[in-house]
Amino acid sequence: MKEINRKVNKVVLITGATSGIGLACARKFAENGDRVILTGRNESRLSDIEKDLEGKGSKVLTLAFDVRDREKAAEYIEKLPAEWQEIDVLVNNAGLALGLEPEFEGDLDDWETMIDTNIKGLLTMTRLVVPGMVQRNRGHIINVGSVAGDAAYAGGNVYCATKAAVKALSDGLRIDVANTAIRVTNLKPGLVETNFSNIRFRGDNDRAANVYKGIKPLTGDDIADVAVYAANAPEHVQIAEVLILATHQASGSVIVRK
Repeated sequence: MKEINRKVNKVVLITGATSGIGLACARKFAENGDRVILTGRNESRLSDIEKDLEGKGSKVLTLAFDVRDREKAAEYIEKLPAEWQEIDVLVNNAGLALGLEPEFEGDLDDWETMIDTNIKGLLTMTRLVVPGMVQRNRGHIINVGSVAGDAAYAGGNVYCATKAAVKALSDGLRIDVANTAIRVTNLKPGLVETNFSNIRFRGDNDRAANVYKGIKPLTGDDIADVAVYAANAPEHVQIAEVLILATHQASGSVIVRK
């Protein structure tokens, strides 16, 4: 096994980086002096973010693809420029929730989209990036799970199942790389005010706003702060799992609104 090579500035790959937690992670890691590879489906949005971060002195590479497209993901990762190939941190953030119907009334297409993105997309990126980390004997995988992975809530059914899978996959990967210097972190946010609810309710802004009514929710920056902290902990410290909730949220289903 190779010696661990300490690097002041890391190469950080973030999926789903065009909004929400992913965008906040892009900004926070860039502010930390790291070089960031940002992926997402919206090429125009990626370009705008790239210009913004580069204008602030950061080094950025953008890759426009959907993590559900395994062939396209492999093509982009395999053709990374030499200076970007040694990825130090993989932030598996791409994910979404669709609908809030009872399981017996759910939309099969919605289920497929959530499973393909939240689980299979994460697995694709892990399979493409982690072998290089193992070869170099350094690296960190940060999977963005959810409090929803701890216990189901009404209408959450399949989404909750996908986030429970993220926990299981994070724990399994941590076991698989325990003989290396690679670390695995599962971040489990609670109520975070992003475009998450707008997507879930297909652009129904009023319904989305009600999700955060009466409580001060977390922000994408709050979660990104934890990601950056975990990635920069001493090499012998592995932040395995972090549950991050708003002060008046006790669990996925217990929220006190005022």
